[in-house]
Parts: sequence; structure tokens; C-alpha cells
Amino acid sequence: MRLLVLHGPNLNLLGQREPGLYGCSTLAAIDASLARQAEGLGVELESFQSNHEGALVDRIQQAGDRSGQGAADGIVINAAAYTHTSVAIRDALLAVAIPYVEVHLSNVHARETFRHRSLLADRAVGVIGGFGATSYRLALDGLVSHLREVR
Repeated sequence: MRLLVLHGPNLNLLGQREPGLYGCSTLAAIDASLARQAEGLGVELESFQSNHEGALVDRIQQAGDRSGQGAADGIVINAAAYTHTSVAIRDALLAVAIPYVEVHLSNVHARETFRHRSLLADRAVGVIGGFGATSYRLALDGLVSHLREVR
């Protein structure tokens, strides 16, 4: 099983960006933790971060190419601000028809009203947020469980 973790804009600044809201873990630390978790689960994992919407769309499309190097069976995605604005990311996820879990470090429903709406959630296998870096680990466990059930 091959999985892809996608990190959206500004997540490269984790550890220094608003630690009271997003925690002190760096993106590298989160990715390293997920890699260890994936190894324990017996799955392959790739992580990808971009501040650019088009790069995220390109990587999603690449994940959908079953004959390609970057193919994936499932996606964990923290689209960050694009969660609330990107029809392009939503359309890419729907086009490739790969099961995905939406993840957030913070509880978006306890924040500004504009963050309460997700363009991705209604088609996601699940949505996890509010647990800091642990949200990613929960999302990975949930996605692996889901994929093993449907296989």
C-alpha cells in the first residue's frame, strides 16, 4: 500500500509559526514521525509540501496515475488555507478518485468563521483536527484502516 501526505501553504513554517495555535513540532519532525508510523503499519509513505496550489494539484494528479512512480492508494491532506478556497484541489481529488482524509492541526471550528467551511470534507473518508501533530497520526491510522477494510 502506497500513501501520500500532502501539506499545503505555510506548513513549512511549523515550529516557528504561531506555536500557540499550531504547536512546536516542525514539518520535518511530523514527516519523520509519520514515516516511522508507516513503517510499523507496513505501508509506503511519501510526504509533499507546497505553498503553491498548482503544485498540489499536479501532485494529486500524479498520485492518480496508476502506472506512474508517484501513484498512491490513499492521501492524507492538510490543504491548510486552501481547504476553504480551492475548487482546483477539490476537483483534482475527485478526478483521481483516491480515498483521502482531511487533517488539521487546529480545531478549525473554534477559529474564524471562514475556516468552518471545507471544500474537501464532504467527499473525504474522514476529517481529523484539533490535536496538533497527533492529528496526522490519527489520520494515517484511519486511512490505513479504511483501505484495509475496502480491499
